[in-house]
Order: sequence, then C-alpha cells, then structure tokens
Amino acid sequence: MSAGEDLALLKQAALAAGAAAMPWFEGDKDMKVRQKGDEGPVTAADLAVNDLLKERLLGARPDYAWLSEESAEDPARHSARRVFIIDPIDGTRAFINGKPHFTVCAAVVEDGRPIAGVVYNPAREQLYSAHLGGGAFLNDAPVRATQPASLDGIRMVCQPDFIASKKWPEPWPDMHVELCNSMAYRIALVASGAWDAALAPNPKSDWDIAAADILATEAGARMTGLDGAEFRYNQERTRHSGVICAAPEIHEKILQRVRAFPRR
Repeated sequence: MSAGEDLALLKQAALAAGAAAMPWFEGDKDMKVRQKGDEGPVTAADLAVNDLLKERLLGARPDYAWLSEESAEDPARHSARRVFIIDPIDGTRAFINGKPHFTVCAAVVEDGRPIAGVVYNPAREQLYSAHLGGGAFLNDAPVRATQPASLDGIRMVCQPDFIASKKWPEPWPDMHVELCNSMAYRIALVASGAWDAALAPNPKSDWDIAAADILATEAGARMTGLDGAEFRYNQERTRHSGVICAAPEIHEKILQRVRAFPRR
C-alpha cells in the first residue's frame, strides 16, 4: 500500500473514532474514569475508541502491527514492516473536563519513521493529516508552519511556569505562552501556523507524537527531542525525553536554550 492509501484509511478511521468519542465528551455517556497508576486517567471512551480503531485499521491492514497507549504490548511490532501507532484520545484530562483540546491520533510508521498520520480534534471538527512527500493539511486545505526569524513575540505552546522559571541562564524574550493538554494538538497547531512553536520538557511516548511528527515535517517545521535528535518510533523503548517543534531557525534558538537549562 502507498502512504497516500494508508492516509486515506487513517482519515476515515479517525473521523469514525471522533464521532464515537463525542457522546462521552458531551455528557451523554458515563466516563467511568480510573487511574492507570502514574500514567494518568483512562476512561470508557479511551477504551471504546481504541477498540474501534483497532477493528477498522487492522481489519483493513491485517499484516500491519499495532502499538497503542490502550492496548497490551504486541511483540509482533518488532518484526513488522509497518505498524499503526495509536493514541485513541490524546489529552484525556481535557476530555474529562469538557475542554476541546483532545485529539484522536493515528500514524503508520515504517523503519522507525511515520509515513502517514492524522490528528483529529472532533470537538472543533479539525482534521490534520499528512503523508510522506504529500504536504500537510487541515480539513483538506494545505497548511504551512510559520517561519519567524527570532523568538521575540512568538506564540509558543508550553507550560508558562517552565518558561518563567528562574533557572534559565538567560530569560526568554517576550512571548505569548499557553498550554493545552494534547501534545499532538500542540504540534498540529504549529504545523498549521496557528502557533509558532511547541516545547514540552516532560517525557512523551510514541503514541503522543508519531502522528503529529509527520504533520510538522510536511508543514516545514522541525521536530526533535530535547537533544536535537530526530525521533525514531517503534523501538524497544517507546519513551522520549521531551519535544521541540518549530520552524528550523527558531527551533535551533529554542534548542540552544534548552541545552543550557540546568536539569538538577
């Protein structure tokens, strides 16, 4: 299958998954929230959407492997040529609290890198999509990341208290800084040009970022870990130290500051 064909499948599945999630978001169904230890909350909606995506995606591509936040580990993923990487609801806390900052995330990864991905916010009817070499789109309209030359006055999606920390060797310039729960949505906002940069200093997993990674890349942004290295997915370890996403010029400026931040 081509990356374009895989993207068409992901889009159809994400739209169906978003429609399935909305009755819980709108209060028509019991969330049945429980805690997954230190990993945060999970709801009945997370599990139902995960099952829907698994049925639709693996039903259409039975030779692909599966990696999802809400599924047990599938050892077959290590030898499969392609793997679906899924977060049925990214931003579960926002979802529980009735805030429209959650997304359905689905990617196809080959040889450690995404070749197709969708990030769907059903509450705002925003479907972000991209496949390798095909550009990035919001509701089928092409999008590009902004290309500011400096950090002055940019719009950054990040924890405001992290930017305001006294530990920074050099204070940040004046910027507009806000946070939303879904990591994938933050990256999609950068890819679409709505925001200029996203910085996450905390660990993220494959399913948090794989689908959004190709959006950023195809939209002309650069997305790396806090060490400046490109992400590799479907590895033995699926956890990453953090995320920097921005146009290449200001990505480098953010990376330099992050490298100077004392970790202890």
